[in-house]
Order: sequence, then structure tokens, then C-alpha cells
Amino acid sequence: MTKKEIISDKADAELLKMLSETRAALRGERFAAAGARPKDSNSPKKLRKTIARILTEQGRRNTK
Repeated sequence: MTKKEIISDKADAELLKMLSETRAALRGERFAAAGARPKDSNSPKKLRKTIARILTEQGRRNTK
């Protein structure tokens, strides 16, 4: 999330795409961190929060 993105304004397909990209980025961060010191040590935390926000919005939409 470069600028403040409003997740609730996105379509379901966009959320799924965003979720898969964020999970792939988190996976890449995990393996990159195993080899050497990461440039941004807070990056995994930010990615996990983004994933949680997306999953929360999907859950909110499914219960309505």
C-alpha cells in the first residue's frame, strides 16, 4: 500500500489479486531475510497487516 488505499472501495476480484500479491511478497521477504539482513525490517509486519485488512474486508462482505 503505497499511498493510503481504501480497501473497502475495491472490487472482490481486485481484493483477491491484491491478497495473492501481498502473500507472495511476504513469502519473498521471509526467504530473503534468511540469507542476509533485510533492508526494511518492518516490511513483513506491514505486509501481514495488509493481509489482515484484506481478509477482514472479505469477511465483512461475506456476512452481509
